[in-house]
Amino acid sequence: MENLTQVVAALQQGEVVAYPTEAVFGVGCDPDNEQAVHKLLALKQRPIEKGLILIAADYEQLAPYVDDSQLSEAQKQRIFETWPGPVTWVMPTKPGIPAFLTGQFDTIAVRVTDHPLVQQLCRQFGKPLTSTSANLTGQAPGRSAEEVKQQLGQYLPAILQGETGGRDNPSEIRDALTGKVFRQG
Repeated sequence: MENLTQVVAALQQGEVVAYPTEAVFGVGCDPDNEQAVHKLLALKQRPIEKGLILIAADYEQLAPYVDDSQLSEAQKQRIFETWPGPVTWVMPTKPGIPAFLTGQFDTIAVRVTDHPLVQQLCRQFGKPLTSTSANLTGQAPGRSAEEVKQQLGQYLPAILQGETGGRDNPSEIRDALTGKVFRQG
């Protein structure tokens, strides 16, 4: 925890940072900083078309990005029953959300985390972070700060020290409109 301030400062400066999530370490940046997002995509060797997940401390942080007016009360209830927790929902976006976040889609993947360190990080930063596994494409995601440092340390000015939530699998990804599971949790 002692380096939370350092990690928040790096985010404010447009840097990419790593942090523990429910199962693996994630790498992320300020979702509103296009240069930071491009830095993240280059680091991960991730195609922009795939889009990114936003991870937040609470739903209010995600509200500027999602258009929940397209969801029924039952759909919203289904989402909120899983949050905070390790389920990522693909939701309709508000107009004007940039393609560097959504990729080729008119939706965005969002999650309200139950990981206390990430909640604290998002609260200190004042908004959600982009979240993708801390690894180079094709390699295993880091499950400790040490593993992340070995694989990506040279690219990251700050890694939030802490433990993952102990889950085996990355978050489940579901479609908010249909309930379809895109990735098992």
